[in-house]
Amino acid sequence: QVHLVESEGGSVQAGGSLRLSCVVSGNAYSRYCMGWFRQAPGKDREGVASIDSYGRVKYADSVKDRFTISKDNAKSPLYLQMDSLKPEDTAMYYCAIDSAWVWGGRTCGLGVGAMDVWGKGTLVTISP
Repeated sequence: QVHLVESEGGSVQAGGSLRLSCVVSGNAYSRYCMGWFRQAPGKDREGVASIDSYGRVKYADSVKDRFTISKDNAKSPLYLQMDSLKPEDTAMYYCAIDSAWVWGGRTCGLGVGAMDVWGKGTLVTISP
């Protein structure tokens, strides 16, 4: 069984940077689809960025050109480098896996419903 543990988030001022990591433990397939998601108070959880084992990435429009998702291989942590942070980036951030993606038939995207393994989340707070 796969478990995901996010690194501690943090608090920074607008314009600053943070890097989140997500450690994967348990069975790690050589092929994967993983993503970062976030949920602000009073809002639905939304996809931020995803990456698959072929290196294909997707970003939400709101973070494009500011955030970078990366993962070197199946056993390495998943990272999210966040630059030029804005107060509206304040949220709980979660990493997640789409376990069914390895069987083919769909793209690795930003859909919350496609992810079936989740970390517990980490809080990111951006002050004005």
